[in-house]
Amino acid sequence: MKTLKRRWPAAVVLQPFHFLICLVLYGLSQAMPAVAQDNAKGQIAARTELHAFQSLTISDAAFLKGQDTGTAVTVAGELRVAQGTGRMPVVVLVHGSSGIGSNTEVWARQFNQMGVSAFILDSFTGRGLTVVGPDQSQLGRLNLSLDAYRALEVLAKHPRVDPRRIVLMGFSRGGQATLYASEKRFLKAWNRSGLEFAAYLPFYPDCHTTYQNDTDVADRPIRILHGSADDYNPAPPCKAFVERLRSSGHDAELIEYAGAQHSFDSPLGSTTPTVSNNAQTVRNCRIREEPVGQLINAVSGAPFTYADACVERNPHVGYDPDAAQAAHRYVGTFLATLFGFRKD
Repeated sequence: MKTLKRRWPAAVVLQPFHFLICLVLYGLSQAMPAVAQDNAKGQIAARTELHAFQSLTISDAAFLKGQDTGTAVTVAGELRVAQGTGRMPVVVLVHGSSGIGSNTEVWARQFNQMGVSAFILDSFTGRGLTVVGPDQSQLGRLNLSLDAYRALEVLAKHPRVDPRRIVLMGFSRGGQATLYASEKRFLKAWNRSGLEFAAYLPFYPDCHTTYQNDTDVADRPIRILHGSADDYNPAPPCKAFVERLRSSGHDAELIEYAGAQHSFDSPLGSTTPTVSNNAQTVRNCRIREEPVGQLINAVSGAPFTYADACVERNPHVGYDPDAAQAAHRYVGTFLATLFGFRKD
């Protein structure tokens, strides 16, 4: 009882202050869920559409020679139309060797919240594929570039798409497809949409192949985002390619995240580097197109195959929250500038 008597007067004196603090904290507790809820609502697409369209399953040799041969295939994409009215910018997302992953979901939500629609390309299901990492020979690498061009044809006709503001962005195998889709030679041979991508954003692509005249790229920004610890598709060859592009007068940059592994933006991945079991990597290969249409092992001079001794297995992947957050900030700022969004 004595303890209570000693505390009670102090409580009486401080009661108005405590009451004010309680009111403020209560207000914040009510406002914070509302803000979070509004943010979550902003990430929801106003409309989702599934688009099936025709493409080809084609050899790299035929693609490089511009030969319109191969097997007809129906592939598809999911268009998530952002909230808003009129024609909107779009980012086309191209998956990697394991198909559409968890990172694609996060990126699509970010873009929708920005007022940017997302077109999620599925190059595997229509071809009866799920994963090609352990056997990359199942599908020529340049098929995904062709699919991206065909997706551009679909978007060119869409009444809710701003044709001047369509960006191509891909991951790993899809990053490679994104990077080389910028080649003017390929654009001339395969892009029949009448449009051009506004920018190219490849994430951790394989840059070990040198194509004929490969510095003759579209006059559009190219931004490669990579991890310095990537042993699946190491960054140094991409850095060298960017230097060659810049020397040719092109707007190209490599953004490198220290210590980040392959797939650093995939939130369901382990934060501890994990072996991508049995996956093939060409990290020690040097591949060159010579002559046109023929990919050779630059060391042996023989036609390149995935049976070559330079092809290794079991590279690492890993989620890096800091690198992922930095990449999301960078891409958000880059797109806001590219699309001419007002800075509040």
